[in-house]
Amino acid sequence: MDIGDMRRDFESEGLDREALSDDPFQQFEIWFGNAREAGILEPNAMSLATSGADSMPDLRTVLLKYFDERGFVFYTNYESRKAHEIAENPRAALLFPWIGLNRQVRIQGKVEKVSKTESLKYFASRPRGSQIGAWVSEQSKAITSRGLLEQKVAEMKRKFSEGEVPLPGFWGGYRVVPERIEFWQGRPSRLHDRFEYVREGDDWLIQRLQP
Repeated sequence: MDIGDMRRDFESEGLDREALSDDPFQQFEIWFGNAREAGILEPNAMSLATSGADSMPDLRTVLLKYFDERGFVFYTNYESRKAHEIAENPRAALLFPWIGLNRQVRIQGKVEKVSKTESLKYFASRPRGSQIGAWVSEQSKAITSRGLLEQKVAEMKRKFSEGEVPLPGFWGGYRVVPERIEFWQGRPSRLHDRFEYVREGDDWLIQRLQP
């Protein structure tokens, strides 16, 4: 199928250096707020790219759950495919595709586990069904039928029928600590505005990139 004629021009306001915060985390907070106000569906959905020792790129969508000047946090099973890849190569890239605003944010950096305290705090805030699900799924591993999965759910519901669901030892958060953050604003005729923040020690170098 040839879809080469599928295109649209990006009619949006430009992005100037003077309009950017010197702090990329403050700039991300501004754009994230814009995405929420615009009604973007799940603005915290981000593509996460990793690769393990075999250098084969892997990509999936996860949800951002927390961010501050230390980085961007998501949660997962520590025995999942992504976790094994991160253990072999603790570097990753993130992409926030806010297409409705003609915007993207691209992030590259190292990956580290968050503290158990942080994981426990977030886990306790999850709906009970999601807590049970964390115990049930051996994430990324093969299973012969959904029936077996539902059977495991029933077993875990019985096991944790009284009291709180504890944090699994194999589940928790990762923080992507950025070294580069790019803010991309679509413009007409593909002459997009792109600004990249590059970490230099405790400071950030800001430069405009060609589209």
